[in-house]
Amino acid sequence: MSLPGVLSDLPISLDTLLVIGAYVLLGGAYLVVAPLALYWWMNRRWMVMGKLERTAIYGLVFLCFPGLILFSPFLNFRLVGQGE
Repeated sequence: MSLPGVLSDLPISLDTLLVIGAYVLLGGAYLVVAPLALYWWMNRRWMVMGKLERTAIYGLVFLCFPGLILFSPFLNFRLVGQGE
């Protein structure tokens, strides 16, 4: 498979494209999908979590920290109806 321009000299095989695709898929899951799912779960259960669930969620926050930083401007855990 040859690409026009500067990339025409690089040997790009199907295996290389599969590896790049796997990195993009895993990186997207780590930086976008997992943090958004974690945010959704925390937003739904924030006031009713038990001790073990809260500990597990904090562990996942630690693991998904880079993705949560990306979405931190949009996180809002204020109670509805407070501040009136």
